[in-house]
Amino acid sequence: MNMIVRVILPSGILLEQEAAKVVAEAQDGSFCLLPRHIDFAAALVPGILALEEVNGEETFLAVDEGILVKRGAEVLVSTGNAVQGRLGELRHVVSAEFRVTDDRERQARLALDHLEASLVRQIFEWEGRGHA
Repeated sequence: MNMIVRVILPSGILLEQEAAKVVAEAQDGSFCLLPRHIDFAAALVPGILALEEVNGEETFLAVDEGILVKRGAEVLVSTGNAVQGRLGELRHVVSAEFRVTDDRERQARLALDHLEASLVRQIFEWEGRGHA
């Protein structure tokens, strides 16, 4: 028994293939799914998604943050960006591209949080002066 794995990007399906084993990375480390594994969902971090076929052939993808859902024999991976290739090259893609993008997004979110906090503070000060 195999699983059907679909990797879905905003632009469409990047990959659809059978796999006997799926290895992915979540916040707390790597995990492995086999066909008889219970239904499962995980938030993925930028990392390597490895698919192994019954004959031992492997497919590797660098994936950005996303969601993996296993339901029965179907595994869906939804991510904003993914690249298929050789393992050595993909590790570089993850560290050089996906994690840099994540750092920029975190910095932008932090800046927005500061703006929001400043706005709320100004509203409270304004109301405290009797302008409400």
